[in-house]
Amino acid sequence: SKMETKYIEKVKEINKGKNLKYYILTMGCQLNENDSEKLCGMVEEMGYQPSRAGRALAMAKKNVKIAVILQSVQTPFMNLVLEGVLAAKQEVESLGGSVEVFPVKGVDAQSVMEIMDKLYEEQYSGIALVPSEDSVLKNKIRQFAEEYEIPIVTLNSDVEDTKRLCYVGQNGIQSGRTAAGLMGEIIGEKGQVVVISGHISNPSLNNRARGFQSEIMDEFPEIELIHTRYSYDDDWVAGKIVEELIEQYPNLSGIYITGPAVKGICEALEKLGKGKSIKVIGNDFLSENKKWMEKGVINFLIGQDAYVQGYEPVMILFRLFLDHKEPKEEYQYTEIVIKTKYNM
Repeated sequence: SKMETKYIEKVKEINKGKNLKYYILTMGCQLNENDSEKLCGMVEEMGYQPSRAGRALAMAKKNVKIAVILQSVQTPFMNLVLEGVLAAKQEVESLGGSVEVFPVKGVDAQSVMEIMDKLYEEQYSGIALVPSEDSVLKNKIRQFAEEYEIPIVTLNSDVEDTKRLCYVGQNGIQSGRTAAGLMGEIIGEKGQVVVISGHISNPSLNNRARGFQSEIMDEFPEIELIHTRYSYDDDWVAGKIVEELIEQYPNLSGIYITGPAVKGICEALEKLGKGKSIKVIGNDFLSENKKWMEKGVINFLIGQDAYVQGYEPVMILFRLFLDHKEPKEEYQYTEIVIKTKYNM
């Protein structure tokens, strides 16, 4: 009615600039969901904003549960990601939600899918996960997003065309291109270089390798790319790869390490007297990696902000449930940071 509209406008004018909050609590009355929504709309028209604490209480009643599935949890980098997850867990649980972490050793799509099925049975509200290149896992993520309407945020690695909500992590292609530019400069734009990667099914590491190789081919025609080797995150395997490479390619100029197993690679280079002559670029500011950079075996490290990759996916899901806020961007890339032993 005109009188109702006039009253709402009058209250809105009185409340202007006061940042007032509201929370509607029903005490056994017969309000249905539509009635509650209508009331909320009227109150918001008067200049009130929803109370975050009130919504947190509502979340506790709804039993909002967020799961985090971390593959390769045994690696030092994932321990840094876990720090971010645990910080978000503390924040979410202080506001009425719950967060549980499900670790997976190595890259194991089957284990991830088994956990996802369990989460569906236990009625989890949302999932943040580290995916891998597996067509069945992609279909599973798509099923959760479309059929079950359970939002999924991918972190550290991404799988596109799965209807996941968004991705938080490094732009692997750009990181690889950055490494290629650095490598080209430090070996004088010619010579033989090789990529030593981790698991063949890790999308993030594969993207780094692709970015590196494409940039080398486009910008450094006199650099020969040797076929990619895979350590499967194992230092012993990585060391053996280096021994075989140097035997086969005695004039090897550079190694790009896309992921873990830095210790095995660097120890082998040092043992063979190649610790300074072969240029090495690695990833992540881990204590082991920094040690080898201080010794001069690693020339550059490229960082990707592990903490944010753990913290932000949980908070994106929490904001979705608490404030109905969709993520601002589908791809939430972390900063690519270059370090040498002089600015570490």
